[in-house]
Amino acid sequence: MIDSDFGRISMKKVLVTGAAGFIGFHLSRLLANNDYEVVGIDNINDYYDPNLKLIRLRELKIDTTNIEYNIPLRGIIKFIKLDLQDKDNILNLFEQEKFEYVINLAAQAGVRYSLENPQAYIDSNITGFLNVLEGCRHYPVKHLVYASSSSVYGLSEQIPFSVNNHTDHPMAMYAASKKANEMMAHSYSHLFDIPSTGLRFFTVYGPWGRPDMALHIFTKAIVEDREFSVFNFGDMSRDFTYVDDIVESIRRLIPLAPKAGNPDFDAKNPDPSISSAPYRIFNIGNNSPVALMDFVRAIEDAIGKKGKIKLEPIQAGDVPKTYADVQSLFDYTRFKPSTNIEDGVKEFVDKYLEIYSSKNA
Repeated sequence: MIDSDFGRISMKKVLVTGAAGFIGFHLSRLLANNDYEVVGIDNINDYYDPNLKLIRLRELKIDTTNIEYNIPLRGIIKFIKLDLQDKDNILNLFEQEKFEYVINLAAQAGVRYSLENPQAYIDSNITGFLNVLEGCRHYPVKHLVYASSSSVYGLSEQIPFSVNNHTDHPMAMYAASKKANEMMAHSYSHLFDIPSTGLRFFTVYGPWGRPDMALHIFTKAIVEDREFSVFNFGDMSRDFTYVDDIVESIRRLIPLAPKAGNPDFDAKNPDPSISSAPYRIFNIGNNSPVALMDFVRAIEDAIGKKGKIKLEPIQAGDVPKTYADVQSLFDYTRFKPSTNIEDGVKEFVDKYLEIYSSKNA
């Protein structure tokens, strides 16, 4: 069947929330190039510089000169400026578009910011996600995939972090809101048979990355010859995961919706990652922690310049180490991230220099 709007054979229709964000931009582009009809929404808020979000949208061939609320624009994807908290318009969107799949990446991000403005996490991550769930309830979809976070592991020192372990001790409101998303999704999967998969992201990095992330902060400081802080006196490691590996994992997951009645679920000894409902949780990471100082050295090598490092104590809400056990995701998708830190950091640095030396920034 020909879709009169797109002028081509009708494809699988997917909603990507947070489409102007870091991961959402990369995923929207990948799906649009792989037989998906993508509808992207984003409220383009000012948590970080909205200009970066607009530059990403221009990469998707969207004219950003006049983005109005709830007015569709077309490029590689169909884009609508819309806030997840706007329940009426979210439900109208679900009714009009009849999505087959939903990928919820929109959220108030940032562990440290949650110490300053916890209400933002309730509004966006709880109320906003509830509206997505209501859309999936009233206008059923084949699969809801949503972003959780490695921060849900909180005080746990069971390394590597496994989805089979319980996550009952979050350290900040951001982590608590992501844990709540997992529980909300499970209740809707159980009550309304919505197939849902939660993804606990582990330190995603790469080109077009957020300005509040360490890679951007360190790169900017080194380029500008300024001092920057490295916390816990440099004794930290992260399971850095390159964004292309992340979005490829998501692409493979989309058609693999969990089914109800998982025979591996034991209600007397429940595994938190599965259920009798159509529900799954996966870690999505590189399974290869990198020492923070090695990460800094990779940035210095990519820029060709040493940084002015200030070693400081660990910050509230931070953990010294993240390390993802991702075997269940590998088994499920038959895909394993392969981008090494040197190559991934160089891709970021090259794009950073291109963006911030241009007149678009």
